[in-house]
Amino acid sequence: MTKPSRTKPRIGLLGTGPWARSTHAPALAAHPDIEFSGVWGRRPEAAAALAAEHGTTAYDDADALFAASDAVAVALPPDIQAPLAARAAAAGCHLLLDKPVATTVAGAHEVVAAAERSGVASVVFCTLRFTPGVAAWTARQAATEGWFTGRAEWLGALFSPGADSPYAASPWRREKGGLWDVGPHALSVLLPVLGDATEVTAAGGAEDTVHLALRHTSGASSSATLSLSAPAAAAGATVEFRGAHGVAVLPEGRGGGAGAPFAAAVDALLAAVRTGEPHPCDVRFGLRLTEILAEAERQLAGRRQGDD
Repeated sequence: MTKPSRTKPRIGLLGTGPWARSTHAPALAAHPDIEFSGVWGRRPEAAAALAAEHGTTAYDDADALFAASDAVAVALPPDIQAPLAARAAAAGCHLLLDKPVATTVAGAHEVVAAAERSGVASVVFCTLRFTPGVAAWTARQAATEGWFTGRAEWLGALFSPGADSPYAASPWRREKGGLWDVGPHALSVLLPVLGDATEVTAAGGAEDTVHLALRHTSGASSSATLSLSAPAAAAGATVEFRGAHGVAVLPEGRGGGAGAPFAAAVDALLAAVRTGEPHPCDVRFGLRLTEILAEAERQLAGRRQGDD
């Protein structure tokens, strides 16, 4: 059961790492239509510092934050996120989750089941789906028929020599690589336009690079190249579709940080709560992303074993 509605919904934050500090906390504190209800983190001292910076309350008990909130935003590694999100849903909190929801199908199913039992709304923050301009571009391509193929390249330089990103120290990114970190971004644009994936084939490349080939329900095919280890000079992201109407390429000029897209994701969650209409990028979509990426991971593991 969800909690009674308030004039301003209360949204709490789970997480205190670089993503929470640079994006989630500032956006929640600045959002005019919500109350930033508090912060919980695995390191209490970090939660206290982040809460003090944004004028809210630090909690050393996640369940206490759930009780004080109508929704939670999560900025935690995926397999820590999933069980906490299920607990938050059971407590009646709506969910604003990071991608991927989980790196196991069972973990993602747990979140979906908890959200469905409690009837809470959910949004998964796949950044491009909420980036102004890009979101509208994706919707236009989804409304266009006759696509023949699509292509996504998501090449990060997180692990390249000389990189100084704070995210390079993330243990889960080191373990899971580009497939799980940037794969959701690519799929979050390909699937709405071409339809769900009916076939997935994965092949490994240099370092953590993964190449995906997909067949979609529309009959179109697509490919995705995913990496966090590209040379800095080769890094970048693009998506394009080719079909009867020509070629559509993801718009340039997507800079400016993730603050505005995250605020748009908050707006999308509030709209889903208000209307009762599920957002297309909800936990069920997050589950589907996990299913596709887990199948790719299974294929890659099988090939590595065959090479031994």
